[in-house]
Amino acid sequence: MHLFCNLEHILIYKNSVIITTQNTKEIIMIGVLKILSWLLLIIVFAIIIFIVINWVPDRSVDELKDRWAQAPSQFIDVAGMKIHLRDEGPRDDPTPIVLLHGTSASLHTWDGWVERLKDERRVIRFDMPGFGLTGPSPNNDYTMENYTATVIAVLDYLNVKSVVLGGNSLGGNVSWNTAVRYPDRVERLVLVDSSGYQFKPTSIPIGFKIARIPMMNKLMEKVLPRGIVEDSVKNVYGNPLLVTPELVDRYFDLTTRTGNRQALAYRLNQMQPGQFVERLSEIKIPTLILWGDKDQLIPLEMGLRFDKDIKNSQLVRFNNLGHVPQEENPTITVAVLKEFLSQ
Repeated sequence: MHLFCNLEHILIYKNSVIITTQNTKEIIMIGVLKILSWLLLIIVFAIIIFIVINWVPDRSVDELKDRWAQAPSQFIDVAGMKIHLRDEGPRDDPTPIVLLHGTSASLHTWDGWVERLKDERRVIRFDMPGFGLTGPSPNNDYTMENYTATVIAVLDYLNVKSVVLGGNSLGGNVSWNTAVRYPDRVERLVLVDSSGYQFKPTSIPIGFKIARIPMMNKLMEKVLPRGIVEDSVKNVYGNPLLVTPELVDRYFDLTTRTGNRQALAYRLNQMQPGQFVERLSEIKIPTLILWGDKDQLIPLEMGLRFDKDIKNSQLVRFNNLGHVPQEENPTITVAVLKEFLSQ
């Protein structure tokens, strides 16, 4: 009897331990769920604050042109768009210089060059479809065929027959493709850290990364932290300390031009690296290739390939400059251009 009582006591004790253990687990689980709920609320609240602070809707050309389309800017009706263009220098120049900017840039990237060229040469530059104050292509066509056709349409509008055609990054790609497709319209070619080949970047601007992510690029159509723009610009400079607040203002403001953020996503999705490079050997005109050794987006190796594939070319490298050497140091880069043009 005594043994039975002890056994009963032990069983009751063990059952109590089990019940207590189960209760403890339930209490812990409830506590964890409460913590996770609070964390979720905090995250949601933080996201809402982030969106509110960085909410930047599209802005019209009228809102932007007072600062970014001052004289001598003009808007011309070409290819179903009002193209933002600047045409400076002597009108009797038989072979004007035409300069094309890169992705997410604008005609302003050539300001330093134009200041040093316009007293002697006619210089034409414009915001390409999808960028700057020109804005989106009416049919969202950002193929190389459409870009080169737009260049020729602008030249026809201005009644310009033959040019020195130069471009940076995407603008370089458009330039050499134009020289291939319309050889009678291009007398000399200037490629500045040009795209064209398939390549593996060592660093990509964060803005480009976001524009490729389906859900994120939709969000970025209305939300644009200034820091993302600043980091993207610094990424393409050899010396990020040269990126001023005024420079970030320009890239930031023109990115918010109505439709430009959507156009960037279309443009990046339509990119076909390596397209038409087999035709580079058709280029026979004198070609100047400029490259920043610190270019993290399009490596110097690509500049060496252009120099190899274009027979009548010369490559000039800049040790401390990045992907936009004409903007980062216009003085030393335009000096090389002037020497090339004088030959």
